[in-house]
Amino acid sequence: MIVIVNYGLGNLGSIKNMLKKIGFNSLITSDLKKIEEANKLILPGVGAFDNGIENLRKFKLIPVLNKVVLEKKIPILGICLGMQLMTEKSEEGKLPGLGWIKAETNKFNFPNKNLKIPHMGWNKVKIIKQSPLTDSLKGENRFYFVHSYYVSCKNFSDILMQTDYGFPFCSAFTSKNIYGVQFHPEKSHQYGMRLLENFALKI
Repeated sequence: MIVIVNYGLGNLGSIKNMLKKIGFNSLITSDLKKIEEANKLILPGVGAFDNGIENLRKFKLIPVLNKVVLEKKIPILGICLGMQLMTEKSEEGKLPGLGWIKAETNKFNFPNKNLKIPHMGWNKVKIIKQSPLTDSLKGENRFYFVHSYYVSCKNFSDILMQTDYGFPFCSAFTSKNIYGVQFHPEKSHQYGMRLLENFALKI
């Protein structure tokens, strides 16, 4: 069962509906036992970094997530804020992140005022390395973004996809069983469907 972690933030229903549309059942829950029993996890999120960490703490989710992800090596996909929470820290807040990836979350800052913040709408994504998550994603891929902060990986080998918005930034990363995407696959039509199908079937 794919478990969508409910910590009070994120487009939970949209993700569940997209998975259902492509033929996969999922469960939205904050129940610790159900999360521990999951075959796959999705950590969604919309909002501020510190608020996300505080909510994970409030729901007592961090210990069970660490156990399932770091010890049991269950595949997990972080989406938008969910991806950022996997990093070590963020310029948006003061609290430490989950620290699963050697990376930091930084704020877009452009001298060129023609580049709006947040980065919002459709943008091209370049695949940097092969992965089961990117299987069948060939040629030009476009995903839907809404974010003011981006992930900066310390190890280039962790970068899975890049997107150009003022400069090339990491729009997806992977390290072992941990995956994160800055865009919203649940809003990205055929491209999002392929990516979520890859996560459900091939990882």
